[in-house]
Amino acid sequence: MNSERTSQIRVLNDALRQDPQRGLWLVTSRLQSHPELPGILENVRSFCTFSQENDPYHEHDFGAFEFDGERYFWKIDYYDLTLSMASPDPCDETITRRVLTVMHASEY
Repeated sequence: MNSERTSQIRVLNDALRQDPQRGLWLVTSRLQSHPELPGILENVRSFCTFSQENDPYHEHDFGAFEFDGERYFWKIDYYDLTLSMASPDPCDETITRRVLTVMHASEY
């Protein structure tokens, strides 16, 4: 993927991660009633520890972090507007719906 496309995807992914209104956020059933859910979600919003290990394509589409002694993951997937198949072009917001999923590491 060329660097301009990668940069566009990264910007859109960061925007979603920092503002849930930019797409769809999902929380797994294990986390839905977690008493510390607001803190877990804040860790997702403020995540900035990207490295070659967790972000090899430089798209900022995955993160892992520790919270209160537990490990959590978040990931972003790209769908068409009906959420029925993959987006044909993740750079194009007019045809792409981003979905960010937050989960406990044991659910991955």
